[in-house]
Amino acid sequence: MTELTERKKLIDLYHMETQAVVDKDISTLNKILAPSMELKLTTGYVMSKIKWIDQIQNEEMKYYSSIEENIKDIKINDNRASLVGQNQVKGNFWNNGIKTMPLQAKVHFVKDNDNWIITKQEISTY
Repeated sequence: MTELTERKKLIDLYHMETQAVVDKDISTLNKILAPSMELKLTTGYVMSKIKWIDQIQNEEMKYYSSIEENIKDIKINDNRASLVGQNQVKGNFWNNGIKTMPLQAKVHFVKDNDNWIITKQEISTY
């Protein structure tokens, strides 16, 4: 596959994830996130895939919208890749009130049987 095709697959997967958290689409999240996926929050706390999905399901982490502003720094190295996505995320996390925050996600991917999956995410503000 061409690098352009691979870049599009990564961006599409990132878009699938951002939509899935807003839609509470747990089935999609389970398909596109590696079992060992870790999410590092802005506080530095590292959350497992299971814990994150649980908090989305029970609305401890409620996402209302995620409006993309930028995707940059796409890097592909054989079966590993990463990108940085910048989105305006509207949510209510742990009952702290509904807020819109500029969140940046450094997303790490691994290619498994010709399919990319998300293995790690590091969230910060921008």
